[in-house]
Amino acid sequence: MAFLGNNFYWFVGVVEDRHDPLTTGRLRVRCLGIHTGDKLTLPTADLPWASVLLPTTSAGISGLGQSPSFIVEGAWVWGYFRDESKQEPVVLGTLPGRPAELGTTANGFYDPNSRLDENGEPTGVSVYPKEKDEPDVNRLAVNNAEKEHSTFTLRKKERITNIPTADFDVIEPNIAASDTDNWNEPEITYKAIYPYNHVFESESGHIKEYDDTNLNERIHERHKSGTSYEMLPNGDLVTLVKNSNYLITSSNNKAFIQGDSDITINGRHKVYINKNGQENNNYDIQIGPGANVNIQVDNGNLNVVTKTGQFNFDVGSDFNVQVGGDYNLTVLGNKKETIEGNHVQDTTGTVTIKGATIDLNP
Repeated sequence: MAFLGNNFYWFVGVVEDRHDPLTTGRLRVRCLGIHTGDKLTLPTADLPWASVLLPTTSAGISGLGQSPSFIVEGAWVWGYFRDESKQEPVVLGTLPGRPAELGTTANGFYDPNSRLDENGEPTGVSVYPKEKDEPDVNRLAVNNAEKEHSTFTLRKKERITNIPTADFDVIEPNIAASDTDNWNEPEITYKAIYPYNHVFESESGHIKEYDDTNLNERIHERHKSGTSYEMLPNGDLVTLVKNSNYLITSSNNKAFIQGDSDITINGRHKVYINKNGQENNNYDIQIGPGANVNIQVDNGNLNVVTKTGQFNFDVGSDFNVQVGGDYNLTVLGNKKETIEGNHVQDTTGTVTIKGATIDLNP
């Protein structure tokens, strides 16, 4: 192999194979004016492997940076041969355009991979280009209302609205509860103007958008499943998880919310504190002045259990209890009441007191 400093042999061609057996990112390219388009005369398997020049953001060594290059079959590329026999091509870049026709797998200079019909059978139409008579630039970057990107259409359809929040039924006039307001997933703010939305999309449909459109700047990343996050022009962050969400923190976790917080859960909710049983790993809740703690169970029980410890109430003002049914109190030890004021009992039924000894004012 000799690198020729002069007399470069330039080429323009179409990628027909990227499955490099050496997994070094090489491509097989059919070059215009050098290779025939007749695949019977020159099969794809007989094309020379072309190395790909990577940008300086990829080290090109030890897997550092992006690898392999993101070039697919059917892509037009430009490069040069570094040998006089034209067997050592180097790809310098891709050449996007506006395809006038879809490819056919039987001919050279097209993607040899076939689309499949509804029965999974090859159609003979190349996978790439996906569309004809429109630019190779991503639809999200172009933002043509007549040819919306499929994910944009899906996002509008799947937007979640009218999510309920807790609604506390006030039973006493002096009990204050927060207002109930349903909320919506924010409206989609996508208003990209070409050429300010910079889009990356993978073959399966993973997407990254860095949108610099004036007054509509966004960052959006989306998995093909629909799981995504988006930073909106006003600084809001919208995160959508289409399946389970896992957060595992090896050390501390701290959150500071300077506004309101609403959580709506359709399933169950469990909190387990001090799993390892260490001393003083407490679960502390403090409510600042002027606010209440309101708990409502619509149809079920409210259960509190302390297995070995005490259950303590320290009420700074009145202690009010309203029981709709029976009031049963079982004390396995002694019971002591200390009342510094009056003790009034008003019963419309029978009062029964039973004990081994009953002392009144002993």
